[in-house]
Amino acid sequence: MADQDPTDPRAFYDEYGEREWHRLDRDFFHRLEWEATIERLDANLPDPEASARVLDVGGGAGRYSIRLADRGYDVVLAEPSGGQRDLAREKVAEYGVADRVEVHAGDLRTLGYRDDTFDATCCLGGPLSHVVDGDRRLAAAEGLRRVTAPGAPVFVSVMGLLGMVLLSVQAAGGDDADALGAMPDLVADPDYTAEFRRRHPAAPHMADTHFFRRREFVDLLERAGLAVREVAGLEGVASPRGPDPDELDDAAKDAIREVNDRLRTDPTLADLSLHMLAVCRA
Repeated sequence: MADQDPTDPRAFYDEYGEREWHRLDRDFFHRLEWEATIERLDANLPDPEASARVLDVGGGAGRYSIRLADRGYDVVLAEPSGGQRDLAREKVAEYGVADRVEVHAGDLRTLGYRDDTFDATCCLGGPLSHVVDGDRRLAAAEGLRRVTAPGAPVFVSVMGLLGMVLLSVQAAGGDDADALGAMPDLVADPDYTAEFRRRHPAAPHMADTHFFRRREFVDLLERAGLAVREVAGLEGVASPRGPDPDELDDAAKDAIREVNDRLRTDPTLADLSLHMLAVCRA
């Protein structure tokens, strides 16, 4: 692995390890992404009593797969990182859902499943953002539609450009101040790659990432043949988070949740979110 580019998504998530499992529960800010996603899943997934089969593409260590299996769905977790697959197998066994979750080696860009196989498809946490080539990104979105039964739900979340910029501006003056200098280049060309990292070594260390604007995201999904029902901002008004979100008291956290709930699908708020989630139909 040492000779791989550190921004390659497989190498990055192999190295990221168990931090990916803890990411959605490590503080209030990250729990907002989890809570808003789960709310959309619960409102739009088919009845688990109908023996629904769900694909979790790029499912990492399996947090969403385990939640889906616990609700009664049969889940296929397709993940390119061998390290994340190993961790997912450990976690599904630990949580007692190994009989409902199959963990496969799988890549969003080349889904090896037959047409119309799944009753719902999830691509959560930003896997589509890690496809930086535009043509391959469109092909990946088309693949999500292809493997999903006609009319069934498809959930896709990506990383937002404006949310990343706001986060960097908010951090100016702190430990991450040097990352702000990379933002003009990222706005001009919203692809974080190894070349971008070489030009801006102080930028945050992450995998290859394409950062989306909301309109671009919707256009891509519609070109892929998906019917976009809504786009929700996940972190919403908390996207330019403070250095320690858990310092907020319960009343402040409740107020942020309520404001987000009221504005969740406002196009401006979605565009400003660090992650945005599209609820679609195949």
